Amino acid sequence: MNLSLCLSLLTLATTACAQTDPTKVEVRQANGRYELLRGGQPYFIKGAGGGQFPERIKACGGNSIRTWATNDADKVLADANQHGLTVMLGLYVTPERHGFDYNNPQAVAEQLQKLRAEVVKYKDDPAVLFWGIGNELNLEYTNPKVWDAVQQIAQMIHEVDPNHPTSTVLAGLNQKEADYIKARCPAVDILSINTYAGLAAIPEKVRATGWTGPYVVAEWGPTGHWESPVTPWKASVEETSSQKAAVYQSRYEASIAKDKTQCLGTYVFLWGQKQERTPTWYGIFTEDGKESEVVDVMQYLWSGKWPQNRAPHLESFLLDGKPATGNVYLQPGQRYPVAATVTDPNQDPLIYRYELLPESTDLKNGGDRESRPVAIPGLVPAGAKAQTTLTAPTKEGAYRLFVYAYDGHDNVATANIPFYVRGK
Repeated sequence: MNLSLCLSLLTLATTACAQTDPTKVEVRQANGRYELLRGGQPYFIKGAGGGQFPERIKACGGNSIRTWATNDADKVLADANQHGLTVMLGLYVTPERHGFDYNNPQAVAEQLQKLRAEVVKYKDDPAVLFWGIGNELNLEYTNPKVWDAVQQIAQMIHEVDPNHPTSTVLAGLNQKEADYIKARCPAVDILSINTYAGLAAIPEKVRATGWTGPYVVAEWGPTGHWESPVTPWKASVEETSSQKAAVYQSRYEASIAKDKTQCLGTYVFLWGQKQERTPTWYGIFTEDGKESEVVDVMQYLWSGKWPQNRAPHLESFLLDGKPATGNVYLQPGQRYPVAATVTDPNQDPLIYRYELLPESTDLKNGGDRESRPVAIPGLVPAGAKAQTTLTAPTKEGAYRLFVYAYDGHDNVATANIPFYVRGK
């Protein structure tokens, strides 16, 4: 065998190995479109924000998990590897709204070194897909030097880890931030965007800002509390689980399913549960791990197939004959009718649970941790069904009545009505 033939075979073998290396992830532009390659193969992200229930992500047809920091990275990465998932691994960059001074070179340098250690620790894990540098650093900020810090972090990542792309995550998408990132962050490979009611218009908005590179929707979900109707006492009105399911599907199909040139995929929010305004607003599971109708929708969007057993569907929820948008005022100590109209696609018998909470006062921004209000017992009859009553609290103030309708197969429908008890 002559030398040139040996070299050709060696080159082919080296190329083949590079293409099948599972740790190598890259962004490629070809034929006017961007795509993510993992191990040399196209990889469209069907992701979920939050590492809870990774086995259910896989079972529904999803392929990736998003985190916001490396606090639980060891467990999340282990779970991802076990279930054949990847991870958008978040690097926690302190936002200006938390008191970080981006005019302080020492603080910026110390943060960079801390993040370098995290990248070195996790870069060789086969589940890593790409890095998320910070989350919503543009929320309530004034100092554009934050984008210089993001650029330094992205440059560091490319030096330390040539196998995984970089990204930074914006709250929404505005012209100012798009311009800053284009000008100041050339080492950022992917623009990530958190958007809720605006998901349907995100492809057009990306193009309107002049962003011509690839993007990921790193959070999307129900209509946000800042986008929703508000009562006269300043309580945001939450969609029911069934209303959420409808908007998750319609907004995704109107946008992500149609953008074949710049979008690399999405991470639905939230694959788990959290308290943010309410205990049910953003989590598509309940606190006890039951699945809402949104999970059914995600299985359909990811796999093209609906689950065999579907979640209950909530048609309406009324308090004193009024819906959540009805600005419900009650008199202290008086009894009022409650009516939930819920159907089950599989004709499963339904079990109802009601919960009364004071309106949350621990309100934060950017998804920061909030405390859950303490439930008020005894004002809805024990064993209540779809039609029941509520005795209004005697103390003046803002409250919410929640209903949970369970089908006995780990599925649930949820809704709540904000109301105000007038003073005597």
